[in-house]
Amino acid sequence: MKKRKMRKVSPKKTRNEKIRVQRCNCRHGACGGGLYFIGFIGAAIYYIQTATSFWTGVLGFLKALVWPAFLVYELLKFLLG
Repeated sequence: MKKRKMRKVSPKKTRNEKIRVQRCNCRHGACGGGLYFIGFIGAAIYYIQTATSFWTGVLGFLKALVWPAFLVYELLKFLLG
């Protein structure tokens, strides 16, 4: 007679445990998106306000999308000389 392997049965989760699982967790970098979005809005407002023509405003909007790259470049240039 063969022995059958018994499956591990997980206990049923209560409603509160299910809700806890669905909440956003900042430990995995998810909250950085909100900070980036606020930075994007601020950069877009700055670049568009300082624009002197329509196309410099468009260029300013595109710069606002990649402002962290400018920040890191200038920081490394400052630190490494």
